[in-house]
Amino acid sequence: MEPDGDAFWRVLWGRRSVRFYTDAPLPAGTLERLVEAACRAPSAHNAQPWRFVVLQDPKRRRRLVRAMARRWEREMRERGVDERVIRVEVRFSIQRFTTAPLLLMPCLTMEEMDRYPRRHQQRAEHTMAVQSVAAAIQNLLLAAHAMGLGACWCCAPLFCPGLVRRILRLPQDWEPQAFITLGWPRHDPPPPPRKSLSQVLWVV
Repeated sequence: MEPDGDAFWRVLWGRRSVRFYTDAPLPAGTLERLVEAACRAPSAHNAQPWRFVVLQDPKRRRRLVRAMARRWEREMRERGVDERVIRVEVRFSIQRFTTAPLLLMPCLTMEEMDRYPRRHQQRAEHTMAVQSVAAAIQNLLLAAHAMGLGACWCCAPLFCPGLVRRILRLPQDWEPQAFITLGWPRHDPPPPPRKSLSQVLWVV
């Protein structure tokens, strides 16, 4: 199915994961518009468990990204990944996160989510918070594309939340969920393959 002429469908079909950006600055107010769009997402109990950290200080951003890269490099080596692959992956990771014009980190907090005495209930409540933050991220990605920007959702902070919290001095209950890189796109990625409806749709 192809999008019709409606603007919403063009945005939905046209969004891509953009990993390379120009050096052109973003217009004033861009960040605020994007986060406002993110905050229009639905959330469990309307708790709005999202928090957004802007990595604006270049020195702190580099410090964090390099510390994350060192840990990832060590973990890949422990898994037996080829050294040439490690070098390429680490170099690209550092480059993409330190040079993106805007780097945003959505976080999750359980502060206003419900509390349950049973472990399985509390796990479900945490999942609901994760889903809420994910919905906010998708809103942000669509808003970025509608503004002509490129963006990419990267889950690297999930693998080292303690390290991220420590370097950025975040509240202890903030759980880093992703990096979102943003900027004017330097390439036009082709559409990735998608499963057919017959593969994902099950009517009972």
